[in-house]
Amino acid sequence: MSGAETSQEGRTHWRRSLAVALPALLVAGLLTAAMARGALAVGLRMQDQPVDFTTSSLYGTQYGAAVVDQTVGRPDGTTGTVRVLRMGFADGVLNGLCLSRRQQIGGLTYTLLLTLGDSDPGTWEIRTRNTVLDLRTATGTLDMDGIVDLNVNGADVKTVKDASGGYVVNPLDSPQHRFGIQVRYAKFDSITGTAQDMQIPGLLTTPRLTLSVKRGAVACPRPADPTGTPGSP
Repeated sequence: MSGAETSQEGRTHWRRSLAVALPALLVAGLLTAAMARGALAVGLRMQDQPVDFTTSSLYGTQYGAAVVDQTVGRPDGTTGTVRVLRMGFADGVLNGLCLSRRQQIGGLTYTLLLTLGDSDPGTWEIRTRNTVLDLRTATGTLDMDGIVDLNVNGADVKTVKDASGGYVVNPLDSPQHRFGIQVRYAKFDSITGTAQDMQIPGLLTTPRLTLSVKRGAVACPRPADPTGTPGSP
């Protein structure tokens, strides 16, 4: 993370740097404390602004997807909607994950980089539950297994179960008669994309987490191609 900024007059402006650094450092300290036993187990939610992400591989069970309208804020303070592909997994494993989110502060651009997992492309070391991801764009490869239902009613897609063991009705909150996908297993490799919203309310477990604030617009590195086979979520 960059240190203090120096003006043309040679004076050092700590206030602006600290305004960016302190929240990230506070979060990093709390997360580091939570990782004292070697793993982080929390819920995760990133919303309000798009977040760029990369992952070597994502493999999940009870995969569903539907086209929905996501509410977004405009620069002028009003709200609107964007159309996204909302994906849901009951349980999943990821082979590394990087999140990149840009923020304008004092007319300057900063990037918050969050990386999870190890650097081994042969391990699926991150575990998630009840994952929901609103995709705006994505590139990579997709494999689906089991019975693949395409163009099902989005409101009929099933992903997670309730406390009684029954499937939650319309878990992706899709309008009626929107395009939907339903499949037992799905595996995404070498994914680079932009999400409008990301939610892992149930459980996220990772052996390693790194948080940093960078000056300027910084992208996540290109994900490595995965090797080997993921274990069952």
